[in-house]
Amino acid sequence: MAESIRLEVVTPEKSVVSESAQIVMAPGSMGEFGVLSGHTPFLTTLKTGALKYKDESGRERFVFVSSGFAEALPDRVTVLAESAERRKDIDIQRAQSAVERAEKRLQSGGKDVDYIRAKAALLRAISRIQLAQTR
Repeated sequence: MAESIRLEVVTPEKSVVSESAQIVMAPGSMGEFGVLSGHTPFLTTLKTGALKYKDESGRERFVFVSSGFAEALPDRVTVLAESAERRKDIDIQRAQSAVERAEKRLQSGGKDVDYIRAKAALLRAISRIQLAQTR
């Protein structure tokens, strides 16, 4: 078995993941990247999407992340995300409500609508739903 690396995924509110992994794949702002034990150190920004990793037993796990930073070191990956949640913890009904709210704001056409924030909220909600529905 290959050496494992430590994966830490944290938000301003909580620690979402703290465990050993065989490999970590994350949605970097310049494209998806993968990290194995012994990786060259680097720091990158993240975009909204799915972080995937294989735990020590080889089981594939998924975590939704919304923007932030990832630091890769030879023995660990640390993700500091604006928001994050494990796939199993995603509330699909709550995410669907967020989609509806964001779409309603975007369709209202009012001058007080912050389109950038509404589009970002829509992307986060859609990404959560897509991740939760993959099995």
